[in-house]
Amino acid sequence: MTTSLIRYQVRPDQIGRNIELLQDFFAQLAAVQPDGIGYSAYQLDDAASFLHIVDTDRGPGPFAALPAYQRYRMTVEERCEQPPVMTQITAIGAY
Repeated sequence: MTTSLIRYQVRPDQIGRNIELLQDFFAQLAAVQPDGIGYSAYQLDDAASFLHIVDTDRGPGPFAALPAYQRYRMTVEERCEQPPVMTQITAIGAY
């Protein structure tokens, strides 16, 4: 299983749009229920920063074929003040 952390900041006028697109993406994930994927997204306390945690055993981008993800991804640069940065992370422990 590979775990990635993605962090970015959207422009203040794009916060609502970013949330809408993420909600559409999560609705499609729930409908399709692809195997081998865990995905969570968080809005940070400044409201404009977002953090995603992606767990997958299917290689990079297993949801790239989903239309809701494509809509989200193809406009992310337009919405961002700070573009997405992806880092692979390794769990040491959890409680």
